[in-house]
Amino acid sequence: MARLRPARTCRKANSQSWARYSQKKPRKNYIRALPHTSIQIFDMGKDKTEYNVKVYLTTNEPIQLRSNALEAARTVAHKFLDSIIPESYYMKLLVYPHNVIREHKMASGAGADRVSRGMSLAFGKPISVAARLKSKQHVFMIKTSSANKQIAVDAMKKALAKLSGTYYISNE
Repeated sequence: MARLRPARTCRKANSQSWARYSQKKPRKNYIRALPHTSIQIFDMGKDKTEYNVKVYLTTNEPIQLRSNALEAARTVAHKFLDSIIPESYYMKLLVYPHNVIREHKMASGAGADRVSRGMSLAFGKPISVAARLKSKQHVFMIKTSSANKQIAVDAMKKALAKLSGTYYISNE
């Protein structure tokens, strides 16, 4: 399914968070069914004890990231690491998309003003889920040996290109 709106329409985390969904009484909710998250895997690589370097991708500002953007960043970083240093790293996605993004769909095109009048403060239908990140929160973590530190930083730069907002790469 194609993305309906660009990321700039929902990346600000200034609106009310909406993550409420009841398993026991789903008919009593405004949200009848939750959209599926695009994220497939959260842990990649091999977690060994001899890794001595941790590289983090950290946010500079509060932001809201859709699950498909997180999945795209995870995929590109994992493929880069797996092609250069296979089984010599451990990568983890540290956030989970809980927040439900809603959209009030309206008709567009010629004569749309006659077809739909719209509603003010409409609740909308759920279209996607997103992760709400605070300032200085870690998004990704890569553990590796000190010889592969620059490769891990390059993987974070590739993941950074898939995400909206401002970030910095830190290491321990």
